[in-house]
Amino acid sequence: MVTLEVVKNSPMVEQYMQIGNAYIGNIGAIEHDLHHAEQTSQLCSEILGKLHFPAREAELAAIAGFLHDIGNLVNRYGHGMSGAIMAFYLLLDLEMDTEEIATIMGAIGNHEEQAQGKSINNVAAALILADKSDVHRSRVRKTEMSTFTPRDRVNYAVTGSRLVVAPEEKTIRMEIDIDNEVCSVMEYFEIFLTKMLMSRRAAEYLGCRFELLINNNRLL
Repeated sequence: MVTLEVVKNSPMVEQYMQIGNAYIGNIGAIEHDLHHAEQTSQLCSEILGKLHFPAREAELAAIAGFLHDIGNLVNRYGHGMSGAIMAFYLLLDLEMDTEEIATIMGAIGNHEEQAQGKSINNVAAALILADKSDVHRSRVRKTEMSTFTPRDRVNYAVTGSRLVVAPEEKTIRMEIDIDNEVCSVMEYFEIFLTKMLMSRRAAEYLGCRFELLINNNRLL
């Protein structure tokens, strides 16, 4: 059985991820490094675990979370699609079960908002929620605010973010702290509206209600 540790210990996986992150750094994209991969992986597993899905499904979600940005090696735009294909060959070489590979491929291929990704399975839903909740100023590479894009600015405005899964209440709550001197709450919501709608649909796919709190104000 292919585990998360087996995937993480693959030298090829680590190299592809590091090179991909360096490539997109050349176009000024925010960090998609090993820290983001680790955090997304852990959150994916926690989401399905807390909602009492099977342990193996939670581990598949963790693997998908770890690999989800590997396609940045090819191109930032459409990296979900290319990442799914790369994951296919990597997991095939590790002799993972065919159905499990398909589950992970579908999740990775559907996590991008630009590609209108959908929650096609439980793993995909967990990946969308985990990935979209990892927003923080530490991920912005640029140091001069005068060079920030709108997305840089709203990412830099975030001083804290949390994803709270409450199985008893059947809710998944995203809590975000924003520095209003960098951007307003409404500006954040406008820029990341697609991400938030994807997250709401993902929570609903898992049988939960999605809540969004920014500076303790509920927007969804």
